[in-house]
Amino acid sequence: MATPTKCTGDEIVENVKEFYGKTISSRDDFKALVPCPRSSKTPKRITKLIGQIHDDVISKYYGCGLCIPSCVEGCNVLDLGSGAGRDCFIVSKLVGPSGRVTGIDITEEQISFANQYKDYHREKFGLKENNVDFVLGYMEKLAEAGIDSDSKDIIISNCVVSLTADKPAVLREGYRALKTGGEIYFSDQYADRPMPEKVKKSNDKVLWGECLLGALYWKELIDIAEEVGFSTPRLVDASAISISEEYQKVFEGTQFASATYRLFKLPEDRSSETVARYRGTITDNSDQLTFDENNTFKTGQFVKVDAELATILRSSRYASHFDFDCDSDLAESASQPNDPNPFAILTKSTCSK
Repeated sequence: MATPTKCTGDEIVENVKEFYGKTISSRDDFKALVPCPRSSKTPKRITKLIGQIHDDVISKYYGCGLCIPSCVEGCNVLDLGSGAGRDCFIVSKLVGPSGRVTGIDITEEQISFANQYKDYHREKFGLKENNVDFVLGYMEKLAEAGIDSDSKDIIISNCVVSLTADKPAVLREGYRALKTGGEIYFSDQYADRPMPEKVKKSNDKVLWGECLLGALYWKELIDIAEEVGFSTPRLVDASAISISEEYQKVFEGTQFASATYRLFKLPEDRSSETVARYRGTITDNSDQLTFDENNTFKTGQFVKVDAELATILRSSRYASHFDFDCDSDLAESASQPNDPNPFAILTKSTCSK
């Protein structure tokens, strides 16, 4: 393997711009990553919508997971690092005419490309008016891009946060932009241990561009979320990531996973534990609602939920879909402890085969 090309500071940003704006034109151009896994939990409705996305947009999709949550009708959604716009166009159909989607990206080439397909997808999805905007800007500086405080219901992102050297800034800006009860629902790449020091110092352009050098040790996400003020990250899904043989030795045994997390901006007044019952009223979730890897709510079942989960449900867009403060004697089950470790799921999956 060739000697890594080094870059520091603002050069990382410029190299990411060059990588996604000029260096690669499709996923086939990736060198270190074996093609990223696709989520095994993609709802049928999302799969159908993916099939309606223009082939040119699909060819420029570089995501590593599923970053589209349930219950988004009428929501105002922001996509960090929207790229060619695949996820924005899917969400535009899901939020409907009363919702709005904004994609932000740092590469002019990607913004220009995505704008070319706005009318195509508006017509494809039967929308009378366009409800998607693409803006040029930095996810670490959303205010400079015109993203107001307390203006977004949901922020999504697909394998982009790992491309920045300042992840706390991304979460701080996301927290500012979200309404109370809003959430960041995002997929990214994570490591099972802190990155080896000599790997950090290499700052290889390819490994940064392919999200590996910037991958957080998963426990670091918990620390950053707590520092910013978010709820504890809740793991939704995880898949193992494979690295090409040429690059494996660089990471000295570090393992990587694609993981989807959800983080909520909670009110100052927190709920105590309660008994809740899901009404079955969310689109495509009439029988049950899978909220995270550890908790699925079956319609009509009384569940004792802990204080943080109770606060999330009460303050978020999910509130109208639950009954709360039900008789504790009716509780048929209890919410499960929140385990944010994506590698624990991979281990369980391997052992169960």
